[in-house]
Amino acid sequence: MSMTLPGLLLNDVQTPLAHRLRPKTLTEVQGQIELTASQSWFAHAIHEGRALSCIFWGPPGVGKTTLARIMAEQADMPFAQLSAVSAGKKEVQDVVAKAQQQGRTYLLFLDEIHRFNKAQQDVLLPYLEDGTLILVGATTENPSFTLNNALLSRCRVIVLKALDAASITTILQRGITVLQENTSQFHVEQDAVLWLAQAADGDARYALNALESLFDADSAKDWQLHDVTQQWQRRQGKYDRNGDAHYDLISALHKSIRSSDADAACYWLARMLEGGEEPLYLARRLIRMATEDIGLADPKALTLALDAQRMFQILGSPEGEQGLFETAIYLALAPKSNAAYMAEKAARRLARDTQHLDVPVHLKNAPTTLMKDLGHGSGYQYAHDEDDAVVSQKHFPDAMDEAKLYQPVARGFERTLIERLEWLESRRQEKRASGSNQTRKGNKL
Repeated sequence: MSMTLPGLLLNDVQTPLAHRLRPKTLTEVQGQIELTASQSWFAHAIHEGRALSCIFWGPPGVGKTTLARIMAEQADMPFAQLSAVSAGKKEVQDVVAKAQQQGRTYLLFLDEIHRFNKAQQDVLLPYLEDGTLILVGATTENPSFTLNNALLSRCRVIVLKALDAASITTILQRGITVLQENTSQFHVEQDAVLWLAQAADGDARYALNALESLFDADSAKDWQLHDVTQQWQRRQGKYDRNGDAHYDLISALHKSIRSSDADAACYWLARMLEGGEEPLYLARRLIRMATEDIGLADPKALTLALDAQRMFQILGSPEGEQGLFETAIYLALAPKSNAAYMAEKAARRLARDTQHLDVPVHLKNAPTTLMKDLGHGSGYQYAHDEDDAVVSQKHFPDAMDEAKLYQPVARGFERTLIERLEWLESRRQEKRASGSNQTRKGNKL
């Protein structure tokens, strides 16, 4: 006796399993509990039969198409599906023509909507305004980067998350039940199901395709874990070297190092390398971290980061990548200071605001007689003429006050620099008070 599961199209065994298992109601949807829970705003709108223009942003296989179809069905609205990979202005206008001929609002599901350029996106705007279309776009890329503001202002962005292993396990078990209707001999060991759920990396479609491939390979087999791992490779982790995953992962690596978590730094570094990131890009980022987050708290950090870059250039992969891990660990455990980084930012702001101010005359170069006659270098105090190499003279433009741009923290080597700064200031004050610091060799550089 066959078992009928909700939302299944069991009359066509040639239909891909993922499509046959597509949920028809929110209660059948796995994951996305923020949308599917009965008290959520989305579920409330669906139950009332209201459709709204929105952008589903999330990884593949998490239910974007399913949710769009459920919205159209509950709103009793004609459903049109296009892919921005192959469709364009003409296909959109064909849907608009049907809607206008029938006098009905169509729900247009536009997959890969980020592939539409600005002009193509603009075509949609008047039809959203006059109610001809309800737009549901699906994208795996950040819509704030790929969609224009006019379109975003007319749609609600809904973030969908990758499915957890438990949700995919439930979906796989449903799939096994459906496949067993064709032959009761087909079976997949529970450990193998769990492995498939983990290997899918949050993509239900990928998991169901893997399950269906096992059935196609041998529908009368009792599939064990070893057999499944041999038949189906673990899915490559999601990574796009120019997209959100790239920037999210490098952000995680940087923040782990900044927070002194060496283990997490190793993990995120490994994630990027395993995902295919260019090691020299990572070397450059580690150099940046050494200056931005460690700076003079540990001057050796920058040297080590530069050495790691050179090591990779000499050895290549995979041996040269060891230097990246060594550097990441060192940077994570090094004392932290962004004082040099903040001094740079403050100095740049001040320079932009005061770039019209002239160099003080005593600091100007005087390589010619004319320049000397004009007073260039006059009054300059040559530090090496002092026993302690300390002078008391102004080094900022005459028309502005001296600025304290570098403010070291009491960590690592910067503790020593604080002591040095305090000593320098005390010596300058003494010399200003005594007037002992006089010009001796004013034109030396």
